[in-house]
Amino acid sequence: MLESKLRYLQIAFNGDVGQVRNVLPRIPRSDRILIEAGTPFIKREGMAGVRTISSMWGGKVVADLKTADGAEDEVMIARSAGATAATVLGDAPTETIDIFIKKCSELGMDSMIDMLGVGDPLRVLMDLKKPPSVVVLHKGRDEETSRGKMIKYVHVKRVKSKFDVLISAAGGVDLKGARSAIFNGASIVVVNLVGRDDPWAGMRDDEDVSTIARKFLETIE
Repeated sequence: MLESKLRYLQIAFNGDVGQVRNVLPRIPRSDRILIEAGTPFIKREGMAGVRTISSMWGGKVVADLKTADGAEDEVMIARSAGATAATVLGDAPTETIDIFIKKCSELGMDSMIDMLGVGDPLRVLMDLKKPPSVVVLHKGRDEETSRGKMIKYVHVKRVKSKFDVLISAAGGVDLKGARSAIFNGASIVVVNLVGRDDPWAGMRDDEDVSTIARKFLETIE
């Protein structure tokens, strides 16, 4: 389970299993690094892809399911593939989120609520029986194409004033963005692994991933 006193780097794989096999061995081993099977990766590779990540990494693995319904089954499937954490959509039915959090807790997993597109994360949390492990403030991939769109850190203090949860910052995060995330109260910084021709910000998969990952860890220390 994640520790509240630590700051984590979450590296998201959104490509295919070939990218995983090529890049994952170059990522330094650290208890402060989470490896994410991103939603596009899961849709492309399925749970077999999550198993590959889990078997190669051996540490914390996030299945970015973005569960919208059928929470119990989806959590169980992710856990059986080796995931130690998973995500549910913040705009999913309250019943779904409650079941998701309960099942994650039963299986020893960290539950993460992805607030992509949610106007008021606190309102979502107030309706739940139990808070999640992590609240993800997320600027989506498509939103990165709009100039001026930012991760809404205004919600951090409001959420933390009511709930003992970790805050994760996701979407278009580079080294500068990582510093901003930590300054604004985040404990987890999500960095996308991107290709040379990808339009999104993140960590280039054809560069020195090991050195870059260490720089991120130092930045968020």
